[in-house]
Amino acid sequence: MLRILLRVLAGLVVLVVLAVVAGPFLISAKPSDGLASNAEAASAESRFVGIPFAGTTGLAVHYLEPPSPASSDATAFLLLHGFTFNAWTWQSVLDTFAARGRAVAYDQLPYGLSAKPLRADWNGPNPYSKDAAITQLFAVMDALGLERAVLVGNSSGGTLALEAALAHPERVSALILVAPWVYATRPTLPEWLASLPQMRRLSLLIARKLGENGALLDLSYADASGITEERRAQFGVHARVAGWDLAWGELLALSLSAPVTVSAHLAEVKVPVLLVSGETDRLVPIEDSRRVAEALPDASFAVIEGCGHVPQEECPEAFEAVVGEWLDARGL
Repeated sequence: MLRILLRVLAGLVVLVVLAVVAGPFLISAKPSDGLASNAEAASAESRFVGIPFAGTTGLAVHYLEPPSPASSDATAFLLLHGFTFNAWTWQSVLDTFAARGRAVAYDQLPYGLSAKPLRADWNGPNPYSKDAAITQLFAVMDALGLERAVLVGNSSGGTLALEAALAHPERVSALILVAPWVYATRPTLPEWLASLPQMRRLSLLIARKLGENGALLDLSYADASGITEERRAQFGVHARVAGWDLAWGELLALSLSAPVTVSAHLAEVKVPVLLVSGETDRLVPIEDSRRVAEALPDASFAVIEGCGHVPQEECPEAFEAVVGEWLDARGL
């Protein structure tokens, strides 16, 4: 009887191991169908600019830029969205920034309608790394003729803004950080583990879930009932482009082994900074944003009541008031 029991247990162990090792390969690697190319999925206000990137033939970046009545030497603003979002997160406040100077919001790769390169499309540095994102940010500025700008970043876009200010402070006049992803922790894996074929398939599965159901959009609002169908369509515009899921999977696979380390360098940020937090942010707690403000040499901190993780969307008027007062006080 004991032998039979041991054989059964051994068989179960083998099945579990097989499930762990082979199970992820049941996740299809076939790219999603799409209705259009990036350009065909664009809206009337969409614009595209080509930027160089080592190991590629160039990358097409999608951006939004309303007309600006300001003079050519006025302050410029470059707006950076958060994880899984796109440039449309800034649509409600973009005209207010444009009234002060040029205002550009772009889709970081591979989100929105920007390029979605796959491994076969590059033979140099990974276009989804932190360093690549910084390089692409300044390449966008170069392509659009922005010598210097205020970087406005939400969530992981705030992290990117900080990294850019550390890399090239001479090109950043100030930072406006909205619930930046700095102290919020996420699990990271050793590179060898994250790069296993099984983990890459799991990353693809997660990418599809994040890109298809819009759960992060709902979590980003204090009251998700305020999200319009038009806003949901904007949030999910990437899904109109064939193969978007494979590109998102590439980004997630890399991020599994890439910890967020900018918190160790906050004291080195020398430009003025405004930290903004929504009162009921469920993704980056107020205290995390306050802690960032306290670690920076020159920072102000503001809380917008009744808002979640994306006050620029949920409470645009309150957001514009806070930002406008700070910009006026700084002469920007």
